[in-house]
Amino acid sequence: MQTKPIVIGIGEFLWDVLPTGRKAGGAPVNFAYHASQHGAEGWGISAVGDDVDGRELLEVTGGHGIRTLVATVGYPTGTVDVQLNDGQPVYTIHENVAWDYIPLTDAMLALARQAGALCFGTLAQRNGASRQTTLALIAAAPEDAYRIYDINLRQHYYSKKLIEQSLDMANILKINDEELLTLQEMFALPVGTDEACRLLQKRYELKMVVLTGGSRFSSVYYGDGKISTLPTPKVDVVDTVGAGDSFTGCLIASLLTGSSVEEAHRRAVDTAAYVCTTAGAWPPPQA
Repeated sequence: MQTKPIVIGIGEFLWDVLPTGRKAGGAPVNFAYHASQHGAEGWGISAVGDDVDGRELLEVTGGHGIRTLVATVGYPTGTVDVQLNDGQPVYTIHENVAWDYIPLTDAMLALARQAGALCFGTLAQRNGASRQTTLALIAAAPEDAYRIYDINLRQHYYSKKLIEQSLDMANILKINDEELLTLQEMFALPVGTDEACRLLQKRYELKMVVLTGGSRFSSVYYGDGKISTLPTPKVDVVDTVGAGDSFTGCLIASLLTGSSVEEAHRRAVDTAAYVCTTAGAWPPPQA
């Protein structure tokens, strides 16, 4: 009998190659890991190559207790070069890699039909193969499941059309303050942050808009004009890799296990702050 809600991250699965060495990652898998740390059964859906990098990636992931449905395809396992500028990551994302070609399988569809939440982004939709798999999995989920569009704008891998189609599929938008500026210009949204987020919520009939403001604040817009805003805790930052994914994973898992929006938001803020004090996206659970 299923006792924990199933939470799925769909998309990129890769090695982040940092100045200090490489770390396993990818936003959807980071999300799944942190959801699993907060009461959900987290799953990552993606693809790797038939290569050493892919086998080692699955081994490392399994060692962290992350459940995966990961296909092996005829493209190299993904890598991202990460440079840190004052602790902030700058990404160089390589193309034509395994997670661009995630095949749709019966096992993936069966899992999606049981999901309490699915999280998807923009990056893994840059290729038609993974985009079609994402669309199919989102469509297969129960009607009441959370469909989180964690927008994650990277380099040039997005367009107005793709963002709009993704918003139409979603019932929750997760966005950071820099990405909001891009949408304000692209969609001619109001200049004010609150007004822009509320208009997005109304226009796309979203249950929530989750806005993170880095070291300053985060806000959750929900219901009919409700908002939860919290300051970001001051911590000694090692790096911010995976902080946003940890925020989203914790928030959604907390909501699915009975927390109020305000309680879930507080837990998400504290989790993201903790992740910033560690190297990489998958620190051990907080003591």
